[in-house]
Amino acid sequence: MQPIKRSKLRLFLGKNYYTLRKHMQWRLSKEKYADRQEKAIRSHLYFSHKTPLYRKLKNVDMWLQENKVINLNIAIKTLNGLVLYPGETLSYWKRIGNPTAKKGYVEGMQLSHGKFIANIGGGLCQLSNLIYWMTLHTPLTVTERNRHSYDVFPDVKRKQPFGSGATCVYNYVDLQIKNETEVPMQLCLDVGDTHLIGAWRGEEPHELTYEVYEKEHWITHEYWGGYLRNNLIHRKVYNLEGEIIDDEYVTENHAIMMYQPLLETGKSRKNEQRHRGVSVKEKLPGVNTC
Repeated sequence: MQPIKRSKLRLFLGKNYYTLRKHMQWRLSKEKYADRQEKAIRSHLYFSHKTPLYRKLKNVDMWLQENKVINLNIAIKTLNGLVLYPGETLSYWKRIGNPTAKKGYVEGMQLSHGKFIANIGGGLCQLSNLIYWMTLHTPLTVTERNRHSYDVFPDVKRKQPFGSGATCVYNYVDLQIKNETEVPMQLCLDVGDTHLIGAWRGEEPHELTYEVYEKEHWITHEYWGGYLRNNLIHRKVYNLEGEIIDDEYVTENHAIMMYQPLLETGKSRKNEQRHRGVSVKEKLPGVNTC
C-alpha cells in the first residue's frame, strides 16, 4: 500500500465506471433496502454517540466546517427515523442520493488523498463514521464498509480506536448495514449546536452490550519511504449479567500516515503506549524509538 498518482482521465473513467456498477448492483440486487421513516421514536435505546461539529484544524478555513454542517442537515433528513426491519439493508448512499448543488448541498470539507479540499457535499464522512461506530455496538451486521486510506491526525484527544470509521464517496464507496435479527431497529439522528448526535433504538430491551477495542496495533516503515499504520479491531460481547460471552473480529485497518510516528522522547512514547495498552515493541516493529 502506497500513495498512487493517477491522471485526471484515469480518475474520471474510474469514478464513472464504479458509479455505474453500484447503480447496477442496487437495481439488480435481491436485497430489500430500507425506505420507511417514522416520526415516532422507538422506546428502547440500544446505543447513542455524538461527535463534535467543529474542530480547529491547521490550514483549514472554518467556513468549510460551517458548510459541512449545512450538508449534514440536508443528509440526515433522508435517514432520521429510518426503521431497519428484519431482513432489510440500509445503504447509506441509496438513501441519501447524489449530494448535488440542486439539492442545496454546498462546498464542505472533504478529505482526499490525505488532504482537505472543498467539494460539494463535503463533510458527509462524519455521518457515515458515526453510523458505523454506533452499529458496531448493536447486533446489526455491517455488510459493506470502506476504511480510510490515510491517517491524518496523531492520537491527540482521540477517544475511539484508530480505524473505527467508515469513509464514503458517492456512490460506490458505500456503507451498508443489514438487520439479521428479528427486531426492527430505528436510526435517529440530529445536528445540534455543537455535535452530530445519533442513536439506534428499538421496541424491545437490548439483551447484549458491546465493547469495541483495538486488539493489535503496529506501524511499518515502507520501502517507498513512508509509514503505514495498521491495527485489528475486535469487540467483546456481554450478556445481561455483564459476563463476556464472545470476542469477535470486526475489521483490519491499514492507512498511510500523514505525520511522523516518532515522539520526542522515549519516555513520552512509553507513556502513550501504556495508556493505549500496547507495548512499544508491538507498536513499532523494525522502527527505532527516540
